[in-house]
Amino acid sequence: MKLLTGAGSLSRRFYSLKVAPRIKASAAKAPVQLHPEELELTKLPNGLVIASVENYAPASRIGLFIKAGSRYEDSTNFGASHLLRLASNLTTKGASSFKITRGTEAVGGKLSVTSTRESMAYIAECLRDDVDILMEFLLNVTTAPEFRRWEVADLQSQLKIDKAVAFQNPQTGVIENLHAAAYRNALSNSLYCPDYKIGKITPEELHYYIQNNFTSARMALVGLGINHIVLKQVAEQFLNMRGGLGMSGSKAHYRGGEIREQNGDSLVHAAIVAEGATSGSAEANAFSVLQHVLGAGPHVKRGSNASSQLHQAVAKGTNQPFDVSAFNANYSDSGLFGIYTISQAAVAEDVIRAAYNQVKAVAHGNLPEPDVIAAKNKLKAGYLMLIESSEGFLDEIGSQALASGSYVTPSSVLQTIDSVATADVITAAKKFVSGKKSMAASGNLANTPFLDELEK
Repeated sequence: MKLLTGAGSLSRRFYSLKVAPRIKASAAKAPVQLHPEELELTKLPNGLVIASVENYAPASRIGLFIKAGSRYEDSTNFGASHLLRLASNLTTKGASSFKITRGTEAVGGKLSVTSTRESMAYIAECLRDDVDILMEFLLNVTTAPEFRRWEVADLQSQLKIDKAVAFQNPQTGVIENLHAAAYRNALSNSLYCPDYKIGKITPEELHYYIQNNFTSARMALVGLGINHIVLKQVAEQFLNMRGGLGMSGSKAHYRGGEIREQNGDSLVHAAIVAEGATSGSAEANAFSVLQHVLGAGPHVKRGSNASSQLHQAVAKGTNQPFDVSAFNANYSDSGLFGIYTISQAAVAEDVIRAAYNQVKAVAHGNLPEPDVIAAKNKLKAGYLMLIESSEGFLDEIGSQALASGSYVTPSSVLQTIDSVATADVITAAKKFVSGKKSMAASGNLANTPFLDELEK
């Protein structure tokens, strides 16, 4: 890897990223109508995928997506991806921590990091005229981190705070336990640093993680509000970084299991799933439609999920407050599908059984065609509203480019949703009912059934 020797040398590389000055209204004879261009996608010889949409927005949003989520951690570096989420402003070989923070704030920009079990995304947002400044910082952070020992030590206290804030929501703990119960490896790795590793993650562990995961063939550089030629100039700065496929990681092994956290809370959170579909597959579309048939959450602002099949089924069995929805997660080599319930401890069994039995009813063919049509419309509307925002659109492009090196247009996505037949949805429900189950629950679990009791 060719290391950056100074901020000045890197800045000079980006001289051509300045956009052309805007034409003053007084100097123009007539207003120029600029229409958003089609997405352009290029794959470089080193494996780096570049995708962009020039929409002529006043602000640019550029993301570097990397196959470096928590699933790629192992017993020697658990928690590395969590710490990296908090380390976007640490000193690099080309810029100090102060320069990155102050420089980003000075132009009103934003540099953030998000991660999932499968990927990390470094997102830079700024006005078009300041793209060169943010790109310098983005390149420094992702290709030339120093991980100075004292900076890493100071940052680790933030791990505990970040984790504590996240786990204030009981759903976070249930979903993390659900993955730990469902898988033997890879996807069982938590998004959050284990308690025993807080304060013990070393710079060497971080460098090892970067070296094995931050390689060109595991990256996609995506931009909105930037010309494709300009974005390729940015990508050229990544040509000197590590090549190759990096660490391949293990294929996820679904096993099924159960984790119960007895904590005495009056509300019981419970998730029950079976192995679902891999992302991008036709089966995944069927599970997505099934999720919206059963109930994927409120679709009206400040509304309720009262019209969903799951809600109506549970409401017949209890007059206590509750919430229920279908759970659906898709990964590159596996997936989870099932139900998520929140209920008073005393009626937890009634709520869970009623929701479970409703999925069984669909599996037995009790699925009116109008319900499938309505579910497809909700799914399509949700997708279109997602990509309507620049944040959602960037994430959608980045996820596809990273997974397949290509991009499926919205019109094609809508066609695949429309192609899902009622029989496909019923088959998906049958797969859940017959599949080996996994369960995670927290609260006062005295009236919460175990898996073997539920399936009798």
